[in-house]
Amino acid sequence: MVSEIKIPKLNIKYDCELPNKQLVLVGGGRQPSKDWLQKAVKGRTLWCIDHGVDICHELGIVPEMLLGDFDSCNNTSLQWAKDHGTIIETFDVHKDFTDTQAALKLAREKDAFCILTGALGKRFDHTYSTIFSFGNSAIRGCIADEQEAICFLHDNETITISADTFPKAISLLPISEKVTGVTTKGLYWELNEEELSQIKPYAVSNVLAEKHGTNSFTIGIAEGTLAVYICRQENQM
Repeated sequence: MVSEIKIPKLNIKYDCELPNKQLVLVGGGRQPSKDWLQKAVKGRTLWCIDHGVDICHELGIVPEMLLGDFDSCNNTSLQWAKDHGTIIETFDVHKDFTDTQAALKLAREKDAFCILTGALGKRFDHTYSTIFSFGNSAIRGCIADEQEAICFLHDNETITISADTFPKAISLLPISEKVTGVTTKGLYWELNEEELSQIKPYAVSNVLAEKHGTNSFTIGIAEGTLAVYICRQENQM
């Protein structure tokens, strides 16, 4: 039984069983470092989403599958993927869903835990769409690179997150209209059976409680969908 996910610089332990299959999806947002991505894909299947193939091409990491309408990726990168035997899944440009939403749907059908990278930074509208699409997809997974990470909690779930260094900030962001029974352990400002709402997202910029002497904390909820945001470094954001 898998209940713990290890990605570079972060461990996420769940109180429930996770899918055995694990995917790394590379989007077209901020590029993760080559070292981070190489470690993240070790032992996992790699997919690219449209412009994400440019990232993999630049870093020299060949994906198993490439998905998108290919309105934003470089033709040279697309040909590179084809030359290396990457499976190509093409969508119509005129569609009512994003490439990322299509990739998440396919990943859910594969019953896989998803680590989405190249998804933060750059355009706010893309980031907003990606976070809410991921959070509402009911898929197990996280969004991460070496600078930031977002984990998602659903009804009656608890996770313990351990970082290799002291995070700059930890924020709890409701994806559903409200999240009830929010309880934390290991944070400076603790919550105990609190309710968080989208219209008043005040649980931001928390930090670890140094008195515990560990770089880990635990979050649990009763009902709703909660995004747990971890900022590791701000200098390159």
